[in-house]
Amino acid sequence: MTSSTAPGDTDSPATALGPTALILGAFSAVGTWAFLIPWTVLAGALAVTFGTMGVHYARKGTGRLWPAAAGTTLGAIGLIGTITLIWSLA
Repeated sequence: MTSSTAPGDTDSPATALGPTALILGAFSAVGTWAFLIPWTVLAGALAVTFGTMGVHYARKGTGRLWPAAAGTTLGAIGLIGTITLIWSLA
């Protein structure tokens, strides 16, 4: 192994915001239909937060835009879907 796996000077934790938002958003969107309501609300809110931060840093050149935008969208879908489901049952 000739290359080092140690973090470089230009590496940033902001590069992980997009993929994290994408995974949390997917869990939130799918979890709504499986009635995992407490977890989908939490995952949706975190996906929207991390995705928004990921979009902000991606526009500055750190990280990628598409996973952050997709995670934000999926998180919002899951969060709004869960809130709508709870509201319709009340």
